[in-house]
Amino acid sequence: MTAPAAPAQVGVAGRLRIGLRLATLLGWLLTCLLLYGLRALLPGRNRVAPLFLRGTLRIVGGRLHVRGTRAPTPCFLIANHLSWLDILALAGATGTAFVAHDGLAGNAGLRFLCRLNRTVFIARSERGTVGEQVGQLQQGLRESGVLTLFPEGTTNDGQTLRPFKSSLLGAVDGGDDTVAIQPVWLDYGPDAPDIAWFGAETGLANALRLMARAKPVPVTVHLLPPLAGQERSTRKTIASAAREAIEAVSTGAES
Repeated sequence: MTAPAAPAQVGVAGRLRIGLRLATLLGWLLTCLLLYGLRALLPGRNRVAPLFLRGTLRIVGGRLHVRGTRAPTPCFLIANHLSWLDILALAGATGTAFVAHDGLAGNAGLRFLCRLNRTVFIARSERGTVGEQVGQLQQGLRESGVLTLFPEGTTNDGQTLRPFKSSLLGAVDGGDDTVAIQPVWLDYGPDAPDIAWFGAETGLANALRLMARAKPVPVTVHLLPPLAGQERSTRKTIASAAREAIEAVSTGAES
């Protein structure tokens, strides 16, 4: 795998786009926080957070398309991962909550926004706590109804899938077919290597670079057929079957 080339310096037009998008995002955030507070006064699930994330995707230049149908809840989604835009697209398309590395919880602003969308924070580096982490995922799935895991563990280069780690998939193994397990391919088309947050680029640099773009970012969420039978018998078969399903459709689209 090779890292994408270093981005060109952002010009005046790009800086103007960044400023406009940041101002629009602030207004959208304040509006959604008000809506979230008002909706919290009523019974039932508060779905303002996915609405906020879908709107954020549109503001930063993303153009969302969805193919396929999300399985009924409870549903555990397994997706490839190449950008922070993945979060916006998946939440906007499916209403999902996410499993995230606890490093994000160190940023107060991000932690606050993640909590609104029922994010499950886990310490992936602490292998001795895998059993506890599996319990956290099961609890998160019960609370949210739809939960997404990125089993690559980090973002890829937009061209090659990393190996899928299976440890946290213990949350849905064991043959409990009341929980749907659905692979998802996040498809950015030929722009994927340029969109990917990969290599030495910081998250802030990637965000500013993408918000400076004049060209829209098309992203298609492919909701693939849920795993069935022996594909979901153990955490390792789940990881293997999900990766094969995503790789097969992505390779087929390129050929």
